Amino acid sequence: MSISLEEIQKISLLARLHVSAEEAGQYAVDLPGILAWVQQMNKVDTQGIEPMAHPMDASQRLREDTVTETDQRSRFQSVAPSTEKGLYLVPKVIE
Repeated sequence: MSISLEEIQKISLLARLHVSAEEAGQYAVDLPGILAWVQQMNKVDTQGIEPMAHPMDASQRLREDTVTETDQRSRFQSVAPSTEKGLYLVPKVIE
């Protein structure tokens, strides 16, 4: 299967990608090989094979959810220019 330069330009336009003439020439050489490889993979019988999210059957190591720092909100807000009910007050920026 061959792909013309015009087809490469049309694909790049549809994908909203800028492709130079040099790149289009290289894509015209590379894409037929990639499509042939995909076509070959489509011929593989996958009946009875369960889809998987990850090739490794592993679980993520998670750390224990413990408090590591003390609450210092009042200390931080003591130096803030303006606070109210535990929140920082800032100037209005949207009219």
